[in-house]
Amino acid sequence: MTGTPQMIKPLLRLTTILSLSVIGIAHADDSFEPNYDESLIPEYTLPDALTLQDGTAVADVETWKTKRRPELIKLFEEHVYGRAPGKPEAMHFETLDNEPQALDGAATRRQVRIYLTEGTEGPFLDLLMYVPNEGRPVPAFLGLNFYGNHSIAADPNIRLNMNWMRDKGEGVVDNHATDESRGTSASRWPVEMIVKRGYALATMYYGDIDPDTDDDFQNGVHAIFDKQVTGELAEGDPRPTDAWGSIATWAWGLSRSLDYLEEDPDINAARVAVMGHSRLGKTALWAGAEDERFALVISNNSGCGGAALSRRAFGETVWRINTSFPHWFNDKFQEYNNNESALPIDQHELIALIAPRPVYIASAVEDRWADPHGEYLSGYHANPVYQLLGTTGLPGESTELPPVDEPIKTGTIGYHIRTGKHDVTSFDWQQYLDFADLHFNK
Repeated sequence: MTGTPQMIKPLLRLTTILSLSVIGIAHADDSFEPNYDESLIPEYTLPDALTLQDGTAVADVETWKTKRRPELIKLFEEHVYGRAPGKPEAMHFETLDNEPQALDGAATRRQVRIYLTEGTEGPFLDLLMYVPNEGRPVPAFLGLNFYGNHSIAADPNIRLNMNWMRDKGEGVVDNHATDESRGTSASRWPVEMIVKRGYALATMYYGDIDPDTDDDFQNGVHAIFDKQVTGELAEGDPRPTDAWGSIATWAWGLSRSLDYLEEDPDINAARVAVMGHSRLGKTALWAGAEDERFALVISNNSGCGGAALSRRAFGETVWRINTSFPHWFNDKFQEYNNNESALPIDQHELIALIAPRPVYIASAVEDRWADPHGEYLSGYHANPVYQLLGTTGLPGESTELPPVDEPIKTGTIGYHIRTGKHDVTSFDWQQYLDFADLHFNK
C-alpha cells in the first residue's frame, strides 16, 4: 500500500515457492494457478498519485491539472493501453429508426449509425437508444454490449448485428448472430428500470469498433485509422509498443458515441454516465479517464487492467491477461508479465484520473478472479487526489472490504461487493441509478 509495503515473512516466502497449488504462477507449459490467499500477496509499494515523475509533490489543483494528470495519461498510454487517434473529421450520423411508442409509449427507440469516414462505406458504429418521452433533455447511461444491440432486449425491431462475434454467446452460430440471440443479454440491461428512473440508455456492440480477437489489428476501425497511430510501417516492422490495443480502441468508440449524444437534443450530454462490465469495465474506466466529458464512470467487475491493483497479483495477473488476450493492451504491457512491481503506475491512479468526477466500482463475492479487495483498494488509494480536488472521495478510513450487499454510495467514489458471480445484476443497476441520482441532482 502507499507508503506502507505489505511485508511477507520468510516462511511465507518459502511457502510461495513450494505451494504452487495456491499461488498464481506462470509455468513453462502456460498453465496458470491463481493466488486466492491474501497472506501470499507479494510485498508492494504503490506509486504516489500526487508525486510527479521528477519527485516533486503535487500540492495544488493547478499542478494536478497541468502537470500530473497529463503525465499519468501519458504513462498509461505508454505502458498499458496505448495511444489512440482523435475524432475523425469526416464523422457523421444517420438516424435509421425513431419509434416514439417504444416500451408501451414510455420511450422512443432510436437507432443511429455513426459513419467514421466520408460517405456511407464502413466501418460504421450502430448506436441503440431508449430515451424517456418525458423530462427531456434527459441524462443517459452509455455502455458497450458483448453480443449486439439486438441481444439487450427482445424487441424484434432492433437491427440484428451482422459482424463477427465470439461463439460463446447464446444464439451465435459460426461467429455470427442469429434471431435466437435476440434478448439473450436482457438481464444485464434493465431498459424499463432505467427509463422509468428518467434516464436514457445508449448502447453499442463492441465488435463494431474492434473484433475481440487477436487479428493483428487488421479489422474494425484499425483498418482505417491505425496508421494515424503507427505511421507507415514497412513489411515486417513491429507496431510501436504504445500503439492502441483493443481496450483503448473500444474506449475510443465510446467517445465517438458521446460525440453523437452531444448533438442529440433529447440528451443532456453534460450528464452522461459511461458504464461497462468485465473487459468493458476496463474500457469504461479508460474512456472516463481520457475523456473528461463523461460525467460519471462505472466499473462493474473490471478486475486486472481495470479497477484491481496490478501489484497484488491476486486472481488474474498481468501475465495471465496478456497471455489470454494479447490484443487488449499495448505491446509495452507485456514487459510487466510477472513483473508488476516495475510498472510506473497502478490502477488507483486510473481511478484518480477520473477525479473530481464521480466513479462507482462494483465487485462480486464469487468473482475472486477479478480481485474484489484490489478493486476496492484502488478506490481507497485514489482518495488523496479526490480530496485535493475538493471532493469526499471514498467514505471511510478502512482498507478492509465493506460488508457484502451494503453499498457505499454517499461519496464521490462509490463501491459495493454483492452476493453472486461475475455478472451485471438488477442489484448493481439499482446502485448505479441511485448514485447517478445523487450526483446528477435528480
